[in-house]
Amino acid sequence: MWSDEFDGPAGQAPDARFWRDNIGNGEHKGWGNQELAYYTPAPRNAALDGHGHLVIRALRERSSGPCWNAPACEFTSARLLTENKLSFSYGKVEARIQVPAGKGIWPAFWALAQGSWPDNGEIDIMEFVGKEPRTVYGTVHGPGYSGAQGVGKGLTLETPVPDSFHVFSIVKRPHEIEWFVDGRSFHHLTPDLLPAGKRWVFERPYFLILNLAVGGHWPGPPDEQTVFPAEMKVDYVRIYREQ
Repeated sequence: MWSDEFDGPAGQAPDARFWRDNIGNGEHKGWGNQELAYYTPAPRNAALDGHGHLVIRALRERSSGPCWNAPACEFTSARLLTENKLSFSYGKVEARIQVPAGKGIWPAFWALAQGSWPDNGEIDIMEFVGKEPRTVYGTVHGPGYSGAQGVGKGLTLETPVPDSFHVFSIVKRPHEIEWFVDGRSFHHLTPDLLPAGKRWVFERPYFLILNLAVGGHWPGPPDEQTVFPAEMKVDYVRIYREQ
């Protein structure tokens, strides 16, 4: 149905027909997670590399804008979304991504619906935290099961996740979501698999988000061994219609 292959010259911004920047940190209360990076629209934080990849880059540099806990953040990064440009309700949604390593690093490929959170749902197609180098996670958040109470599952790989590119995907059907890594199913949800009494809210359009967070409740802060710049390389993002 749609794809972005990120073909273009090095330094080119992501295609504005599909993507826009979320900007800030302190203005958004650390994005609800006490993240430590300020998201910018600068090409040094998100641009094509000239080899068919989008590179989202977290830098150890003082931000021009405020952090949730300080006048400025000590890191910058990028958060890109297709809100008001592209959405999906059903089908297969996938991206081929190489995530960066390091404590305090938190790359994600996920989807949100318009309106209030968590009432309209969040679908985390892939999350990775550097302190767990072999594990990736797929999760949903909704009313009464958000944040640490999200309904998710991890998949532990035989080798560290950052060592190579992997294909992260979901297949979304009416009243069903299934998660895959490199074609391997590892998590499956239907309304009756939610905690007792919780509402299934996922029968609506969702827009996509790619971001590289630094710090936050889950990954914790970077340490002296965390390497910057940290680079999240995205080979493609695709949406397929199920036949």
